[in-house]
Amino acid sequence: MNLGPFEIRPGRPTPLGATLDPDGVNFAIFSRHATKVMLCLFDEDGNEHQIITLPEREGHVWHGYFPGMKAGQQYGVRMDGPYAPEEGHRFNPYKLLIDPYAKQLTGHPTWNDALFGYQTGHKDKDLSFDKTDSAPYMPRCVVVDPTFNWHNAHEPRHALESTIIYEAHVKGLTAGRSDIPNRGTYLAMASDPILEHLNNLGVTAVELLPVQAFLNDKFLLDRGLTNYWGYMTYGFFAPDPRYMQGADIAEFQQMVRRFHSAGIEVILDVVYNHTAEGSELGPTLMFRGLDNASYYRLADNPRYYIDDAGCGNTLDFENPFVIRLVMDSLRYWVEVMHVDGFRFDLCTALGRTARGFERDGPFFRAIGQDPVLNQVKLIAEPWDIGPGGYQLGAYPAPFAEWNDKYRDNVREFWRGDAGKVPDMAERLTGSAPYFDHDGRAATSSLNFLTAHDGFTLQDTVSYSRKHNLANGEDDRDGHSNNHSDNMGVEGPAKDEAINAARMRRKRNMMATLMLSQGTPMVLAGDELSNSQGGNNNAYCQDNEIGWVNWPDKEDPFFTFCQQAIAFRKMHPLLRQSRFLHSRQRLIDGEPDLFWRRVDGAPMQQEDWDDAGLDTLVVEMRMASGSPEYVKREGALLVILNRGQAVEITAPELPKGDTWVRRFDTSQEDAIKVTPGLTVAADSVVVFSHETADR
Repeated sequence: MNLGPFEIRPGRPTPLGATLDPDGVNFAIFSRHATKVMLCLFDEDGNEHQIITLPEREGHVWHGYFPGMKAGQQYGVRMDGPYAPEEGHRFNPYKLLIDPYAKQLTGHPTWNDALFGYQTGHKDKDLSFDKTDSAPYMPRCVVVDPTFNWHNAHEPRHALESTIIYEAHVKGLTAGRSDIPNRGTYLAMASDPILEHLNNLGVTAVELLPVQAFLNDKFLLDRGLTNYWGYMTYGFFAPDPRYMQGADIAEFQQMVRRFHSAGIEVILDVVYNHTAEGSELGPTLMFRGLDNASYYRLADNPRYYIDDAGCGNTLDFENPFVIRLVMDSLRYWVEVMHVDGFRFDLCTALGRTARGFERDGPFFRAIGQDPVLNQVKLIAEPWDIGPGGYQLGAYPAPFAEWNDKYRDNVREFWRGDAGKVPDMAERLTGSAPYFDHDGRAATSSLNFLTAHDGFTLQDTVSYSRKHNLANGEDDRDGHSNNHSDNMGVEGPAKDEAINAARMRRKRNMMATLMLSQGTPMVLAGDELSNSQGGNNNAYCQDNEIGWVNWPDKEDPFFTFCQQAIAFRKMHPLLRQSRFLHSRQRLIDGEPDLFWRRVDGAPMQQEDWDDAGLDTLVVEMRMASGSPEYVKREGALLVILNRGQAVEITAPELPKGDTWVRRFDTSQEDAIKVTPGLTVAADSVVVFSHETADR
């Protein structure tokens, strides 16, 4: 590799970052308030051998071109400008910075006082100025050639109504498998055993916890822990090096290609609401040193940050260069890395302006008109900790949203909480009061029982309180209201009756998920009865607590999950894009939804108001207004019974037609056909309307 000294030419202001062409590399860096931008070039041993001031500036973009530079060149950035924290500026040329557009990093920052722009022991704290060079403790950016041979692989492009998401951690899913090479890496994630498992289960998409380069928090390292989940991003374009076997971003591309070949989409959990730099007392790694006042939302006293994410800072989505950064990052992951969608962490923060959350704010307008991004799956976590931060149902199409009301109400219903049948009815039919507006689809509700944050499904039926002492916060962290139930014993039980009851409740909850209108998501390991020992906040547990514990033999619950997923796929009625509102259908004059009592009579308001009601009976049909080309089927009669065994009076059918039991959680083989209309205690049953000629 030619290590220079490199000559420099004017170059161009677009695209931002380091762009390789056959003759060299163009660099372009945004900073509105800097007085000088310096590109620092390193050899392969990490020695800084040349510092070059970018010579040209167009608007707020500084740029230069280096003939003869090749892929593999390591670099960083230093900035000169005012260090005036009380005015919002924190430039410090002694701090090596990461290019926000870097496509590859050599590693992660090593915690040292040199990472801070101020003198950490000074009485004036961040108002002081530190002259220690941070380069020895910083990763370098790497110029890359992102070209990859996709072998004509095609994205699966599953419609949202046909999507079943599997939320997983790259390392956590694979670390416990001794039969997989390179455990804990992108390559292991798409290994044959994992692909076979996911295909056998029946999921159509994996949603990966953050894989963009992220920081290990110092306070966790001081406790002997690490940032396991990864919600401290500092490299919006770079795959995290800790999941690489080597040092080539092609490993990530190879993972995506193998998923696509298996018919599985890849969705990334992305964190654009805040960065790893934290509060005013945090390190100077990138944006703080590049242009603090432009990238971050600052308080009335610009020394401090607005913190709507609870992590020390919030990016400013009213700044066009922040919007540009995020749009460029998202497009890169779609066009170069071929991912199929994104789940936006604390998405409310992305819609915040000085006026509060705006569903038609700059970010949503930008993504809605983008010809690349408006074609992929977009999922919002619809809250943050800022004022008015809970925005469930407020997002524009085509966003789907994590529906925590679904999680809570399903847990409450099956736990036996009084008065929860009306809530359960709403969740079963797509949470229409939240989502049925502005032409949004019934798939907008992303339904889940569990996620990375909280109890696993096994722990939901095994623990009545959290057990987070291993996190080092005296059990103060994590949610205290989990709507869980240990069913008689806290933690693992030797009593087979308790274990059978727990298994039954898990079957009921998973069945409910797969019978509900909306888009279902399953947490990795739930199908294997994975437990975290009651830890409901395993963000720092990069060990057996946080990893999926693979059983030595097949868990019977896995077979049930297969059946429940297959049943959903078999019945288009369960995965409609239109909401069901008991409206008459033109095709037959029948309503598309009918709520019934167990005696067959229609539900009345006094029935809904009965706090002791413990059985929900609904007759579902294809939605009113469904066009002729939509695949049709007869009605399904769905019963969620958390009470005692009950005899159901089924609706009358035309002569010769019958109601046939097609799914029953009271049986180990849930799809075994059995006669009669008795619904066992604590069970979910589905009857199918079948015609005489079937």
